[in-house]
Amino acid sequence: MSPVSSYRTLLGLSGGGYILGSFLARLPLAMSQLGVLLLVSDLTGSYGAGGASAGAIAVSNGLLAPAWGALADRIGQRRVLTVQSLGGAVAFLGILAIARTDLHWGWIAAMAAVAGVLLPQIGPMSRVRWRPITRNQPSQERLVQTAFSFEGAADEGAFVLGPALVGVGVSVASPPAAILLAAVLLGVFGTWFALHPFAVGPHPRSAEAEHGSSRLSPELIALCASQLIIGMIFGSVQTGTSVLATDAGHPGWAGYLHALLGVGSVIAGLAVAGLPDRFGLPDRLRWFALGLAVFALPLLLVDSIAALIIVLLLFGISIAPYMITTFTMGERITPPWRLGTVMTQLAAATVLGYAIGAAVAGQLADRGGHTWAWAVTVAAAGLAALVSWSSRNRLQRAIRAAAE
Repeated sequence: MSPVSSYRTLLGLSGGGYILGSFLARLPLAMSQLGVLLLVSDLTGSYGAGGASAGAIAVSNGLLAPAWGALADRIGQRRVLTVQSLGGAVAFLGILAIARTDLHWGWIAAMAAVAGVLLPQIGPMSRVRWRPITRNQPSQERLVQTAFSFEGAADEGAFVLGPALVGVGVSVASPPAAILLAAVLLGVFGTWFALHPFAVGPHPRSAEAEHGSSRLSPELIALCASQLIIGMIFGSVQTGTSVLATDAGHPGWAGYLHALLGVGSVIAGLAVAGLPDRFGLPDRLRWFALGLAVFALPLLLVDSIAALIIVLLLFGISIAPYMITTFTMGERITPPWRLGTVMTQLAAATVLGYAIGAAVAGQLADRGGHTWAWAVTVAAAGLAALVSWSSRNRLQRAIRAAAE
């Protein structure tokens, strides 16, 4: 089955409305971190404060997302995602209410942490739905792999449009306008996604499964580490980009510039479905990670917006394929009754990585500007290559064992 026919089959099974709605439901998470970073930086004049506040969303979301995923495995997605979507929208409004007062920025960071606790991980929850959607279809494994390529591209697309929408809000109105838009999108489309008929119900599990439900295997640790690193790349790139744009006198451009990172990523992500099966997943991960390391290096030479545009477009080429590969391997080695937990664990690691990357890059940027922030990006990309190459054999064995 060719990639084109696979995508056509998936569209026929799910419908265009589901594809669009699930994409729009992802935008609030993609908007939240940059929106809060710019809001607090604008109020305080400190990138460190902005990065810490954005990191508060990331840390709380990263710590609690697996618990939400495990709860969805137990009682079904519908109730869990509805509570998250409506609660997260209210928390966004709480951030705006505090921003209108004279309270210390730490109170905004605290409310941002509340929002992070409640923000749903739409991408991971959508990934859980594709195997049931494609049930009884010929070449189901190929369809699921194609669906994961789409999901990776959709996540990247959200992180293209999300920062761009933040940029529009900042340029046309103000940073609070971007947060308000995120609240509306989450309340409407997050709830729609939660109540959709494709929402997965609770999974029956055996006593043996219950006993091993909290086990974090070495293979999953390696995949979570890979996602933690890509999160560090996101956080540090976004912080460095915001610093350069602000120093150039165009703070509203930060969202547009960061969105460029996802343009090449979306295209490359969709193309992953066409890779031959003989190019195994562990091998894909290590070569895509090596691509991250190579394409990150030019960031250290960037000193203008024009140069940054070129570098970000090229750097994005390895990002979605890298993430698609980690999530696909996670799905391959995980039993259905635990899939929501594992998908959210991988997403949570990404968000925690963002928190680390944004916070460290923000502190360094206060001292040395955008180049110091991007030094974190380069270091993280090198670490990605190290982890992927060292874990290749273990991951290969796990995939083979799961297939038997």
